Amino acid sequence: MHRLLVDPSLLAQDTVLLPKDAARHLKVLRPRPGEEIELFDGAGKTRVYHWQAGAQLDAPGAPTVHPRTALPLTLFACVTKGSRWDWTIEKAVELGVSRIVPVISERCIVRLAAHEREAKAARWRRVAEDAARQSDAVWLPEIVAPVDFAASLDLVRTCGTVFAGALTTPPPKPLLAAVAEAKRKTQTAANGLGLYVGPEGDFTPTELQALLEIAVPTSFGPTILRAETAAVFGLSVLAASL
Repeated sequence: MHRLLVDPSLLAQDTVLLPKDAARHLKVLRPRPGEEIELFDGAGKTRVYHWQAGAQLDAPGAPTVHPRTALPLTLFACVTKGSRWDWTIEKAVELGVSRIVPVISERCIVRLAAHEREAKAARWRRVAEDAARQSDAVWLPEIVAPVDFAASLDLVRTCGTVFAGALTTPPPKPLLAAVAEAKRKTQTAANGLGLYVGPEGDFTPTELQALLEIAVPTSFGPTILRAETAAVFGLSVLAASL
């Protein structure tokens, strides 16, 4: 079934005339008259319509409301280069994250001036929208404008428990074991879980020390993972635990 992200107000209408951008996208897909098209608003509501001529859709039934997972899941990730970061956002959406916090740490290869950050976040939100449309996700994550490492720590404190991939000696507890332990804590149930992944060049010692004062150090296994691999691995473990 074809899917389109639309303004929430459209889902209240039994007959919808699609906006130009959505109509253009659907025309490329060449639906047949009467074919089902699902519209979703990115906030948990979907509605199935039937395609008619002239970019018109008619709904035979009412909207469906999909509850969000009980525990929010936040990804804190240092921004990587080009398509690797877009890929990270796509996979995070597929795995059901509630929020993505792009971080610019000291060793990040990507550097963004303050005036560039909101524009970047807007483009990444479009990447997330495409990923949601293709993966049958009904909730879009919040994607905040990139923040410097120090500012990200304030956001870490808003999560119940945040797990940080840490290359320390001796290695910290494996992620799955750390999650099982954290889930027994009452604050986790209230504020959800978070994952913090460092940049290609890892955290500086000062950054790692500051992060581990408020986050749980964890190991992602015996090998060193690329930043985008670490994000997907960690989110997979957390999503499965939720």
